[in-house]
Amino acid sequence: MSVSMYQATVPVFVRGLRVVSSLLEKAQAHVEQGGIVPEILLGAQLAPDMLNLTAQVQRVSDTAKLSVERLSTIPAPRFEDNETSFDQLQQRIADTIAYIDGVNAGQMAGSAQREVVLNWTDEGKRFNGDDYLLSFALPNFYFHVSMVHAILRNNGVVIGKLDYLGPYD
Repeated sequence: MSVSMYQATVPVFVRGLRVVSSLLEKAQAHVEQGGIVPEILLGAQLAPDMLNLTAQVQRVSDTAKLSVERLSTIPAPRFEDNETSFDQLQQRIADTIAYIDGVNAGQMAGSAQREVVLNWTDEGKRFNGDDYLLSFALPNFYFHVSMVHAILRNNGVVIGKLDYLGPYD
């Protein structure tokens, strides 16, 4: 049995976004219980040259929605990257999930062969849709999901591997 591009994108991204949402719930409870200023955790980063927690969540959202947009050609919503609270990050995740859930399998048809161009350089980086998904989009998505987990764990939020893996339906 083969896996469709739809199966490899929409439910995968939605599940990962729900994991991030759950991690943020635990982070918010951690700051409330510990009397920590939320901005301290939202601004936390693993290394000086890495993005902070808020930016990591934004990149999780962007990678998911822009990957689906590139593969389906259904325009994704644009966000201003101006979130400053856990509630605003949760809303961004919810809005991203709503967009992704609105894309159906038929809209992903043919996406394995669709050309995807990322404009990192003047000539751009070109991929076939399946190569883009498997060698760039999914690794990038999971990198940022794992950074959210790592930042929170590094800052004392009580989470573990099962929190990263999320619930199985």
